[in-house]
Amino acid sequence: MINTLGRHFRESLKSLARNAWMTFASISAVTVTLILVGTFLVIMMNLNHVASNLEKDVEIRVLIDVTADEQAQTALKSEIEKIAEVDSIVFSPKEDELNNLVESLGEEGKSFELFEQNNPLNDVFVVKAKDPKDTNTVAEKIEKLENASKVRYGQEQVEKLFQGISVARNIGLGLIIGLIFTAMFLISNTIKITIIARKREIEIMRLVGATNGFIRWPFFLEGLFLGVLGAVVPITLIVIAYQSIYSLASEKLQGSFIELLPFSPFVFQISAILLLIGAVIGIWGSLMSVRKFLKA
Repeated sequence: MINTLGRHFRESLKSLARNAWMTFASISAVTVTLILVGTFLVIMMNLNHVASNLEKDVEIRVLIDVTADEQAQTALKSEIEKIAEVDSIVFSPKEDELNNLVESLGEEGKSFELFEQNNPLNDVFVVKAKDPKDTNTVAEKIEKLENASKVRYGQEQVEKLFQGISVARNIGLGLIIGLIFTAMFLISNTIKITIIARKREIEIMRLVGATNGFIRWPFFLEGLFLGVLGAVVPITLIVIAYQSIYSLASEKLQGSFIELLPFSPFVFQISAILLLIGAVIGIWGSLMSVRKFLKA
């Protein structure tokens, strides 16, 4: 068994060396494909991470009617809590609302400090839905409640962001599938040339009783080597590039709502995915060529 496997390894490596130019073309095709695939995955996974964080921060601000007394506010809170989709509700007095407004506007906000004695703002209930997708439903139900003066939430902006991400994901996915099939086609052609060059040898092997599985193994390994070798450069480039981008972004985006996925274990996950895709591309291209020949 070990001797047979060793023979298959030697034959596959000899074949790669014998068809050096096609081997180089196949590895290059896989390399270019996986660089694009890897870049797309890094961008999309980070966009999804940012979108997920934004989604968690979506909240409904319920402005309480200025005429509502403490009892009316308690009754309103009780009605909101009865809504099945509501996860949490926090009371924010108008004093806090004014302070937040002043802080958010910086130097310009200091002019609003004049209203501290006669605060025109409303007390607010900050509500979050169990599922961010239910925010619109929750807001519509709250709007119908007594003493809910106005309901505000930023769902429209978040939905636009998600729609943009969805479009980018679909376009990128289509391009990646096309590139993967191109790489498979080139690897398949490399294997076909190898099969043609060894056609007589293979026919003799079949005549003396060699099984299709025995014949397939060297080509299977050849495709695997092409795919794995093609993944080495993309993995190296993406690890180096992401490390630089992550270090720079961590300083520039500190305190911002935009947060990149941590370098570790993210880059190891991406590396494993690229290695797997490379291996699958190589093996699939190889098996398709060999299967057609053995059926002939």
